[in-house]
Amino acid sequence: MNPKPPAPPSATPAGLPTQLDPEFDAFADNYDEALQRGLRVSGEGKEFFADGRIRWLERRLRERGHAAGGIMDFGCGTGTSTPRLLGLPGAARLIGTEVSARSLVVARREHPDPRARFELLGEYRPSGDLDLAFCNGVFHHIPTAERAGALRYVWSSLRPGGLFALFENNPWNPGTRWIMSRIPFDRDAVTLSPPETRLRLQAAGFEVLHTDFLFFFPRPLAWFRALEPALVGLPLGAQYLVLARKPATA
Repeated sequence: MNPKPPAPPSATPAGLPTQLDPEFDAFADNYDEALQRGLRVSGEGKEFFADGRIRWLERRLRERGHAAGGIMDFGCGTGTSTPRLLGLPGAARLIGTEVSARSLVVARREHPDPRARFELLGEYRPSGDLDLAFCNGVFHHIPTAERAGALRYVWSSLRPGGLFALFENNPWNPGTRWIMSRIPFDRDAVTLSPPETRLRLQAAGFEVLHTDFLFFFPRPLAWFRALEPALVGLPLGAQYLVLARKPATA
């Protein structure tokens, strides 16, 4: 990640050190524009990928008979996923947490749904009562030494039996690496391989249920996308989902 000016640290009850993020504050008002610079090579915009993630997550939730209930969007940014997550079956409420104060200003303005609220990461107090945690493309921005603390924070937010849907960019996909190199806030990120993500989740006490690879074909090859549900086991998609569960006996 790019060097950042020092900021006073705080700590959550779960022991996760946090600080205000001036880098993402700077991108809050033109985040979509910066993101699209990279995504343009795929022929799609952020909505295509946001919709695809939620569709696949909904499929996995339905397979397990798991209602969305209370949801955390960990690293919610400007709230792009908010209306999509609240559209999941059984969704009742959403808490979006974020380290960029300016991003939260945008999220509150753009997503005034009364079921949603947005808080700085260091100010939200996990209470172990949420049914689902969602995280997209956040962990590659978290310093390596703080990733275990981030997982403890999510763990503390979920009820026993709650699910954690962790989406990350797939570093095994050359196209993903190229796209990230074109996005100002992604080009210096430290990516996580799928095995690393699974191992970190297991070390935090989660049970890993699925690892699914998504987004295989760019827009010029869109006619092949009907095949993608059959390809989720191949480690070639642009992104991957690791779906994990906090044990019911936790």
